[in-house]
Amino acid sequence: MLQVYTGTGKGKTTAAIGISMRAIGAGMRVYIMQFMKGLAYSEQQVLRDFFPRLVLKTTGKPFFIAAEGMLTPEEREAWGDDVVVFPPGKPPADYVKMIEDGFDEAAEEACSGKYGLVVLDEINVALFFGLIGRERVEKFLDNVPKGTELIFTGRNAPDWLTERADLVTEMKEIKHYYQKGIEARKGIEN
Repeated sequence: MLQVYTGTGKGKTTAAIGISMRAIGAGMRVYIMQFMKGLAYSEQQVLRDFFPRLVLKTTGKPFFIAAEGMLTPEEREAWGDDVVVFPPGKPPADYVKMIEDGFDEAAEEACSGKYGLVVLDEINVALFFGLIGRERVEKFLDNVPKGTELIFTGRNAPDWLTERADLVTEMKEIKHYYQKGIEARKGIEN
């Protein structure tokens, strides 16, 4: 089964982590690969404490990427050196290699049959930016053992993926505290 959590609202990774906890509680082993993330998020330490029932890996650099034209001049200035802007369709080769290597590792683990649940967190974003190709992901989906549940998270899930999925949830932002100038509480929102 393939579940996809997408949309502009908060909660995509959180939903995947919640399902991961349920899976562990049901006696399954869980593998999570977080794309485009480093080890900087508060939930990661707790997840790592579940080893070996849960294996958590990350791949990606600790900076934001955007295609030319995606950010306003003000947004680009606000990000400063923490953003790498690239021509549409031409993401940085080193970033692509890093994502592809992480994907290959996740695919190998998912196809091993050792895990009841495999989460590819932010894979939709990697697909959106062209950091991983559709063909590679579809080949992976064709080869995952029947009893392995998959969760793909991230904004901008492509239509072909949502059509293939068994469950699709779109998180929609209605209101966000950032709009009021309220900063996230450390440990709860980041």
